[in-house]
Amino acid sequence: MTDQPTASATPTTTPAAGRNVLCIEDEHFIGELYDRALTKGGYKVTVIGDGVEALAAAQTNQYDIILLDLMVPNLTGIEILRTLRDPARVPALKSKIVITTNLEQREDVRADIEKQADGYLVKAEITPHELVDFLNHMQ
Repeated sequence: MTDQPTASATPTTTPAAGRNVLCIEDEHFIGELYDRALTKGGYKVTVIGDGVEALAAAQTNQYDIILLDLMVPNLTGIEILRTLRDPARVPALKSKIVITTNLEQREDVRADIEKQADGYLVKAEITPHELVDFLNHMQ
């Protein structure tokens, strides 16, 4: 027996209900894993693997959460993060930004990234199910 709460019969009471996620991830397999897990968890998911396209989508401000890989083609995740956090370029961004990476970062670099983001996850250390749980607890 588990102490975990059971899923509610009404989807509108789940933390994910009506929440849109933009997953910026160029690794097709990882993007697919996250898409499946998050969709099953009640999220609406868009996966984009190109940095320029992803930034344009993020700037529409229609996403509640942005999962941002640091290594995507054509524009790095750090460049995307800095642009999204610049109020002159993206005023009133409502999205929570969660960094997803497997890159080893120097402590000072990671600390700088974490200051600008709402979460920082190492992909190799988290399962798709744990990702859903993490996002369910984000306010």
